[in-house]
Amino acid sequence: MSLRDAAETAVKQCLDLDPGESCVVVTDEKRVAIGEALYEVASEVTEDAAILRYPPGEQHGAEPPAPVAGALREADAFLAPTTKSLSHTRARSRASDAGARGATLPGITEDVFTTGLDADYDAIRDACRDVYDAVADADEIRVTSPQGTDFTVRPGDRDWRQDTGIVHESGDFSNLPAGEVFVSPETADGTYVVDGTMRPHGLLDEPLTFEVEDGVVTHISDDAVRAQVEAAAEEVGQDAYNLAELGIGTNVAVTDLVGSVLLDEKAAGTVHVAIGDDAGIGGDTDAPLHLDGILREPTVFVDGAELTLPSA
Repeated sequence: MSLRDAAETAVKQCLDLDPGESCVVVTDEKRVAIGEALYEVASEVTEDAAILRYPPGEQHGAEPPAPVAGALREADAFLAPTTKSLSHTRARSRASDAGARGATLPGITEDVFTTGLDADYDAIRDACRDVYDAVADADEIRVTSPQGTDFTVRPGDRDWRQDTGIVHESGDFSNLPAGEVFVSPETADGTYVVDGTMRPHGLLDEPLTFEVEDGVVTHISDDAVRAQVEAAAEEVGQDAYNLAELGIGTNVAVTDLVGSVLLDEKAAGTVHVAIGDDAGIGGDTDAPLHLDGILREPTVFVDGAELTLPSA
């Protein structure tokens, strides 16, 4: 699949851009080839298309410059292939609240773009719906793995969400590549062991162990990950250690982990757990980081019953 082919999937199938709509593509110097491919396709659909480039943010979740935030909020539709994630920024959530629909592509590479968009997003939407129907009303979700994971999350009053890649209605939001069902739980307890992908390492050679108590990460086995969280804690204190997300991968087109969190967390049959910010996904914690770690071999229990996970 070429950049052009992937851009057509994003603009036409995922976004379903209309000739009468405005569309903004937000990108940066390191992702400009992807941004220009998206802009080229969007500008062929509508005359009201624009591309906006700014320097990469310092970290994932950092707020973009005011002109970028304004452009996102004022557009009918947006696509944001950027080096650092805009997914969990107030700029993105305010744009969604204002009715803009769109997708962020955080940390996207050309390989991930062409691989992750080479998919049938209607099939991904169906897989999301099946998982969502199973977990939406659950009181607790328990996850175990052969690597030593055994932890339980309780969503409480917080809603599960679907990242289907289909953003056709006002205010709809997704990542691209897409494919997950996720929640920001009210609390969580136990141990989870990441054996797939996690920043800043990419694909892991050795598993990383995390301890969680009352929704707070109390132990991080890895020095590099711990340093990221400690740096954020200098700014926001204990909120940096928030257990922010439990997600279940539903992208049935992803067969192998490649070292990209953006793609790997969507792989069908995986689970990912995140630390830090959850205000953009239904929680109440503002933090300048959102660190996902992927579990390759999870077993998921929904109120005690094993969930059949999607498979590629």
